[in-house]
Amino acid sequence: MRRVIAQGTFDILHPGHVHYLSDAAAMGDELHVIVARAANVTHKPRPILSDQQRTDMVAALDVVDEAHLGHPDDIFVPIEEIAPDVIVLGYDQHHEEAAIESALEERGIDCEVARASPRDPAHDDELLSSGRIIDRIVERRC
Repeated sequence: MRRVIAQGTFDILHPGHVHYLSDAAAMGDELHVIVARAANVTHKPRPILSDQQRTDMVAALDVVDEAHLGHPDDIFVPIEEIAPDVIVLGYDQHHEEAAIESALEERGIDCEVARASPRDPAHDDELLSSGRIIDRIVERRC
């Protein structure tokens, strides 16, 4: 059994998320997804949707075996509990593989770190990021 972890904010689910999670699921037998708590999102604007709603939406996807809300203080706690064989980062996530590998090694967590493949828009009007979707809503509705 090869256990995989994917993680992210998943503020507004879109085809880019589905691609990332499908790609991650294909790297193993069991996909666990850690959904970042809004309070811990510091690299971009805080999510619009609640922690629970985002976790519930991710859990509803067929490729996801289990969705977990991230730990309030230590992002590595759920990783230790899940004991993955591989952590798959989104192709455009801000995390550096080497930094994660180093932190995993320091904590005695033996797993590889991989990066999902990119996904190009399937058509001209397809939006593949929550930020772009929010921008479009603001542009058209505000």
